[in-house]
Amino acid sequence: MTKYKLVLLRHGEGAWNKENRFCSWVDQKLSSDGIKEAQNCGRQLKALGFEFDLVFTSVLSRSIQTAWLVLGEMDQEWVPIQSSWRLNERHYGALIGLNRAEMALNHGEEQVKIWRRSYDVTPPPITESHPYYEEIYNDRRYKCTDVPQDNLPKAESLKDVLDRLLPYWNEKIVPELRSGKMILISAHGNSSRALLKHLEGISDKDIVNVTLPTGVPVLLELDENLRPLGPHQFLGDQEAIQAAIKKVEDQGKVKSAEK
Repeated sequence: MTKYKLVLLRHGEGAWNKENRFCSWVDQKLSSDGIKEAQNCGRQLKALGFEFDLVFTSVLSRSIQTAWLVLGEMDQEWVPIQSSWRLNERHYGALIGLNRAEMALNHGEEQVKIWRRSYDVTPPPITESHPYYEEIYNDRRYKCTDVPQDNLPKAESLKDVLDRLLPYWNEKIVPELRSGKMILISAHGNSSRALLKHLEGISDKDIVNVTLPTGVPVLLELDENLRPLGPHQFLGDQEAIQAAIKKVEDQGKVKSAEK
């Protein structure tokens, strides 16, 4: 019997999603298509009768902007939002800003898939010479985190994302869920994948093949012990969702004209 329902959402398409670049901790607003995705998501959740009591986001604009647009379409703008760096996208280190398809051409599709999708492989760390280092680490949003700024990651595997996410999940989100609140987590592809891995017990090997498209809500139905009663469900047109999943998976492949 379903005790709790939880909706996860990867933010709508951002400008660097559209350009097929590793965005990670670089702050980007939604693209015009990403705005439409978030609005469509809100309309769909409203049509399905969802009423949220609390929303959690990362501290990155694309996550927060998506939450605003979803709640706006649902006429639920008043719902409180709490933001934490612990829900941020995975830190891709030295790969930040690079084009995935170009990397596949230079390093091979398999290596790019390992960097993007594997559980415990960490990319090379970002250094002070990186063009986006100052933009990230001088950002005021990271001066008020629950860890010293020097302890913020310089690169992460998916395992690292789960390790920094779980304390926030257990200490902040779970108590709200257990109190009976209907919760939306508007986050990122990898922070959402990490949480799915934890909740559904997905193996280190199988998580490689879990892909979340932008702007598509994911429903989890949980029992009283917060164990899933079935696999997660993508809400919406299933044919369109499968096409969106394929689009994400193809981002790490060499463009056909370059093969």
